Amino acid sequence: MNRRKLREHLFKMVFVYAFTLEKDMPEQLEMYLDGIEGLSEEDREELLARYEGVHDHIPEIDRMLGSTAKGWKVDRFAKADLAILRVAVYEAFFDDSVPQGVAINEAVELAKIYGGDGSPAFVNGILGELSKSGKA
Repeated sequence: MNRRKLREHLFKMVFVYAFTLEKDMPEQLEMYLDGIEGLSEEDREELLARYEGVHDHIPEIDRMLGSTAKGWKVDRFAKADLAILRVAVYEAFFDDSVPQGVAINEAVELAKIYGGDGSPAFVNGILGELSKSGKA
């Protein structure tokens, strides 16, 4: 599976987190992964590892997002935008295998598909500001 498709699945897994009790997430993740047709064991392991990476950094990621979005609390972000931003911040600042520019571009593309009308600009603005300020 290509990186873009893996990222899209990761976004969906992180999105589910916003609506699921912590104790129920392992079961939800397994059901989600079982539903992906043709998912290789290697891709499954990568998705789980990347999900854990995002999940483990959520407090820090949310702090970064909150300090960048002036006048906005993270809990007020649209859930899809928040999931996209969490994945992008993880990739841009905590995953050395993804260049920052790629993480931002891919996040904007996800926002065009899954976000609202203003989501691409919002996501791009937040990530651009984080990138410029180096708030990692």
